[in-house]
Amino acid sequence: MPPNLNQKLYIYKSLLLKWSKAINLVAPSTLTEIETRHFEDSLQLLPHIPEETKTLIDIGSGAGFPGLALALARASFTVHLVESDQKKCAFLSTVSRETFTPIIIHNNRVENVDIKEIGPEIVTARALASLTDLLTMTQNWWQIIPSLTLIFLKGEKADDEIADALRKFKFSFETIQSKTDPKGCVLILKNVSAKE
Repeated sequence: MPPNLNQKLYIYKSLLLKWSKAINLVAPSTLTEIETRHFEDSLQLLPHIPEETKTLIDIGSGAGFPGLALALARASFTVHLVESDQKKCAFLSTVSRETFTPIIIHNNRVENVDIKEIGPEIVTARALASLTDLLTMTQNWWQIIPSLTLIFLKGEKADDEIADALRKFKFSFETIQSKTDPKGCVLILKNVSAKE
């Protein structure tokens, strides 16, 4: 019988602590608060991902947040993780195997991933880059798939990042108060296009 979510998260936490002794997966100061700082933070995205979603792609996955945590929690969609660091990819692969959670790992830079083959409806990222950089990085994607929804976990500079990004791009957006960071938010973007 496959493990339930709590069992999967327990395995994930154990592996994160073990691997963190050798490679820098998350900020060492957060290792004592893995449940809230990483699991809860990632899983708060679930209600904002439509039930009918078939494919999600997580960029700059690192230790698997939020993409791998979402894959553990919902088996109904295919999750692609994009991570350029080979050691982090090895970690993601190990968690996938040990928790019986199928994922597809792309050991590559975001710009080099062929989005046409994947055809996602949702893109996620956490603590990867500024909003302007994230939109620049994924520009080929939302130009090919105009219906793409981008969901990013953002910190206290979210408003500044949105204002900055609106100088270069057009998009509709919604910000939702983060459940784990009083200064943070879940930022949902749709209808992204470049300004002429």
